[in-house]
Amino acid sequence: MTYLFRGLGGWETGLAFHFIINYNKIMKYDDLTKIFKAPYFSKSDALLSDRKLLDYQLSLWVKKGHLLRLKNGLYAFTKDKDRIEGEEVAAFIYEPSYLSLESALAWYGFIPEMVYAYVSVTARINRKFTNDFGTFLYRHIKPELFWGYTETKTEYGHYLLAEPEKALLDYLYLNLSKIRNETDFANIRLNMETIKEKIDSEKFLKYLSAFNINKMKVWAMQCLQ
Repeated sequence: MTYLFRGLGGWETGLAFHFIINYNKIMKYDDLTKIFKAPYFSKSDALLSDRKLLDYQLSLWVKKGHLLRLKNGLYAFTKDKDRIEGEEVAAFIYEPSYLSLESALAWYGFIPEMVYAYVSVTARINRKFTNDFGTFLYRHIKPELFWGYTETKTEYGHYLLAEPEKALLDYLYLNLSKIRNETDFANIRLNMETIKEKIDSEKFLKYLSAFNINKMKVWAMQCLQ
């Protein structure tokens, strides 16, 4: 691209060169695709610290279909959508968090229903996000109960998934107010046979003691019968 500035004085010439330098620092979409090897990125990533990436550019690239907005400040490349797993999006858009509750119960076959959202627990406040990869729900749990998960590496990221024992206990803990009697417990429709196959009873009891809630123990022990 050629810039012609005719009849400029010294200070005007300086401004012209300043304009050219700053223009060249503004991010181009092709440059963006070369900077990130991962199919998603954060606008605040350190790799962008010396480049100008303006909000209107991101909005324009979303509108043109080049980018997918995961949430404010977080984006994915549309061309790479098929390479991205919903589970890693769940971890990427709201940290720290790990998949648990209905998502983990369905994962392990503890409940018969299909789950149409990625449900996680977090030490942060409750949140909900919806994007091209689905609906992502995050429920708050006390920081001292934020444990009992495993990490799975993906090609470009990772996600955290509750262990089967912790997933079941997280569910009972966060839904305890809704389980008032045997009928309410039965309505969860837990697959007791699968639970007995996959639950480590010793680990389950150890984890249960950390919650230290008598009412919760009543329903948790039924899972071992």
